Amino acid sequence: MITSKQAHTFHIPVMGLAYTIDSPIRVAQYGISSVISIIDDDLLEKMNAFYSQKFSLPYQEITQKVEDYRAKRITAYLNLVDTIVKDKFVKFKEELSESKTALDNFISMLPNKSTIKEGLSKILEEGVAIKETIKNYIDTHLSAGEIDVNIMTKIDKDNFIKSKQLSIEFNDAHAALRGFANSTLESSVVLSAGMNPRLYSYFEKFNDFYPDTNGYLKKKIILKVSDYRSAIIQGKFLAKKGLWVSEYRVESGLNCGGHAFATEGFLFGPILEEFKTKKSELLQDTHEVFIKALADKELFVPEQPLDIKISAQGGVGTADEHDFLINNYDVDSVGWGTPFLLVPEATSVDDATRKLMAGAKEADLYLSDISPLGVPFNTIKGTSNEFFKQMRIDNNKAGSSCPKKFLALSKEFGPEGICTASKKYQDVKLAELDERKESMVASKYEIAKNKITEKSCLCVGLANASYLENDIPIKGQQQGVVICPGPNLAYFDKEVSLLQMAQHIYGGPSVLSDAYRPNMFVKELKMYVDYLRNEIATFTDELSAKNVKKWTAFKSNLLEGIAYYQNLFDEAITPKNMLIQDDIIVYKNELNAIEIPVL
Repeated sequence: MITSKQAHTFHIPVMGLAYTIDSPIRVAQYGISSVISIIDDDLLEKMNAFYSQKFSLPYQEITQKVEDYRAKRITAYLNLVDTIVKDKFVKFKEELSESKTALDNFISMLPNKSTIKEGLSKILEEGVAIKETIKNYIDTHLSAGEIDVNIMTKIDKDNFIKSKQLSIEFNDAHAALRGFANSTLESSVVLSAGMNPRLYSYFEKFNDFYPDTNGYLKKKIILKVSDYRSAIIQGKFLAKKGLWVSEYRVESGLNCGGHAFATEGFLFGPILEEFKTKKSELLQDTHEVFIKALADKELFVPEQPLDIKISAQGGVGTADEHDFLINNYDVDSVGWGTPFLLVPEATSVDDATRKLMAGAKEADLYLSDISPLGVPFNTIKGTSNEFFKQMRIDNNKAGSSCPKKFLALSKEFGPEGICTASKKYQDVKLAELDERKESMVASKYEIAKNKITEKSCLCVGLANASYLENDIPIKGQQQGVVICPGPNLAYFDKEVSLLQMAQHIYGGPSVLSDAYRPNMFVKELKMYVDYLRNEIATFTDELSAKNVKKWTAFKSNLLEGIAYYQNLFDEAITPKNMLIQDDIIVYKNELNAIEIPVL
């Protein structure tokens, strides 16, 4: 039997809360996989109502008065998406078998080396393009794109009813996992932002994450990681519980959208090289631990190791880079995130924010400190959220009303937690600062004040775009929109169709702007050099041996990465590679000029 396979070599990663909230409904019928964030149950509930009405499907509201409402809302929306995607896929396959124009358009969207493209083109060339022949081929070879979900493991706030703490399974990430586990989806959960042992242990409660007697996993685990060490630690931790990681999704530490988890100076290329050379070791090591755990649980034990995929994402922007990642590092899929924010057919963004992004230059995109998580956050200047936030600061009303509290993770003022972007938190911190104002230099006071007030309400700001795009009323304090593109956005300057973007990815007409765009590896290198320089320049605490050791290792790791790239791009002397080498030398010189402080 010929098994159907994914038609595409790219996927659309999760973006924000809203930006890929309905991407599977938009693109899965074309075989394109995408990832939904399931953090915000309120947004999911509103999208459930919206799409139920749009597709004339029954809708039952789940209010916050319903027991376990968070998990139930997530399950309900995911089931709805599953239903809509399956229906759209059936209709799309029917359309392909009946319309030559639709079939031609679909073929032109596929990668050149695709076996599906070759098969369909051959049927057309042979002139046997009768409906039944095409339908049989499509039924056998084509599958809908995956409807994957994302859980950011850090967003696992304890929850309370009338000051009484609920049991751990009602924590935010735990409830989100339960919502996915109870859904009809047969897809993957992408775990990002590092290890959460309590959450990982909770997976054991759900049978769908264990292999059946055919070795099939109804629900799979994807780990988003930034280096090999993190992958092997988390993979083995899960394997000890009889849980298999089906994919390691390697993301650039800095050259990505949203939260940026910088490595210790390890660069993207050398990291991917390590995954390539150690993949079989990773497979075997985790398999041995995995089968022992299954045997201990008296569950079915597969004779052969289950599949492991390696995918890569972060800053890719050309067909050459896409192909290089696949051919040089043997990755199974490449994530294209930021460029799809300018594809209205694929992502949920309001018109004003899309126009802002289309006009963005390199200087408009920056690594900010606006996230209440305290993790650097890639964003863009000029957002509506920035406007409303500054207006409140100017009126001495800094801070958010904090209606959703997903990031109320600081326990500084009590066990129920508080968000550092909230007015309640900022009022206290600003009052404490004002008590010290007279003993401070004015410039230092302003810096300290800005550190408090710069935090943005991401819970609302990252969800509002979907409400604006779909004319869904927004209640409460005006927060505007927070958008989280990566630096790669600077080289895409217009809205494009889904077909145009797919063809760009696969080597067709380019949709890039005319601005000079450095190679993705060079861009990340520049960001790491800037990151180290800024870390040292803004350091105000007392210098310790630990700081010196950390920065010395960081610089050393970057220099090793540079040597790797110089060797990599020296293998073929082409004008493009020579340009890359020139750029690398510029940043190597900049790095060498950074002096590590001495004790």
